[in-house]
Amino acid sequence: MWDNPRLLNLLAGILVGVAALVFSAAALIKLLRSPLAPVREVRITNALERVSRQEIEAALRGRIVGNFFAVEPAEVRAGLQQLPWVRRVTVRRVWPDSLEVGIEEHVALARWGSDGLVNTFGERFAGRTSQPLPVFVAPAGHEAEVTLRYGSFKSAVAPLGVEPERVVLSRRLAWQLRLSNGLQVMLGRDGDQAEERLRRFVAAYDSTLKTMQRKHEYVDLRYPNGFALRVPEWKG
Repeated sequence: MWDNPRLLNLLAGILVGVAALVFSAAALIKLLRSPLAPVREVRITNALERVSRQEIEAALRGRIVGNFFAVEPAEVRAGLQQLPWVRRVTVRRVWPDSLEVGIEEHVALARWGSDGLVNTFGERFAGRTSQPLPVFVAPAGHEAEVTLRYGSFKSAVAPLGVEPERVVLSRRLAWQLRLSNGLQVMLGRDGDQAEERLRRFVAAYDSTLKTMQRKHEYVDLRYPNGFALRVPEWKG
């Protein structure tokens, strides 16, 4: 082997490459551990309504480790996404000493029973608010479907000057509404058919229920050619 120039040149090249890798790795480790180039600022790029600066500082405590080169954007992002009102986070390094953070907050659309909120994307989250919101009640996993139907139901009853204040999808996947005027509406199964029944009811409202002197509290639309009505008992 020692009298083979080609083989010796190949071995020398390999040794030089290995040495370069070792020196590069050592230099990288030294750079990452260096006290030089510390992260001096975390800059939030957008205005926030629900997430406070104190919450951000607490979420990042212990997650910005090392200098500008060592800090992990993914670790920073993971810490912030644990905050209840944070939906999505972007993090990037900005030379020489900053992290630029964008935070998208949840926008609450409704309450999910008594256990959290639902945002406008149909995602459940653990925020809390005193804001008056409609209530969704449904089996877990149906958040997006209920959100979508809520929008359709709200549009359907808008001509009556009311809104759904409670939307229920039962375990048997039957739809029920309570409107802001107190009217309970039974819509039955199949969301598309439920929407169609509701629109027919609204179209007929002026010539039927609106003409009644007594207040109505419950209407069942699960009939092919009409609906059933219940009114409070009259007390003379």
